[in-house]
Amino acid sequence: MSIKDDSVVQFNYTLRDEQGEVLESNEGLDPIAYLHGHDNMMPGVENALVGKEVGAKFSVTLPASETYGERNEDAEQRVSVKHLQGAKVWKAGMRALISTDQGQRQVTIIKMGKFMATVDVNHPLAGRELTFDLEVAEVRDATSEEIAHGHAHGKGGHQH
Repeated sequence: MSIKDDSVVQFNYTLRDEQGEVLESNEGLDPIAYLHGHDNMMPGVENALVGKEVGAKFSVTLPASETYGERNEDAEQRVSVKHLQGAKVWKAGMRALISTDQGQRQVTIIKMGKFMATVDVNHPLAGRELTFDLEVAEVRDATSEEIAHGHAHGKGGHQH
């Protein structure tokens, strides 16, 4: 079965930067699962997987616009230190989580004050050309419930 809209896809990946250095990988872990064609995956990765079948192994290098987006140089915000999650002591350059209306978001601390911090809300990998080494582990038709919910269920997907 090849990957198409309304398929549940499970895949393994290794993410590399412009110099080929590994940034992250799920090697040795459970595959990532997503519902294809429902905006649940980076556009470039989803497009690269179209038509692939179980066992396909390949690499794709993608521009920032198809992964984490372009950097917005005006994406600085001041937030109360009490909203920073992930450490007890904060310094410039550290990454923190903050809760937003759209869920948790990773930010990078630019400047730290006693009560307020200036943070960069760009994704840490925004603006970078990235290479994904992909391996398709499983492809199946989505259930009607998964399509109605807009995401994959079960191992590697959403747990209700």
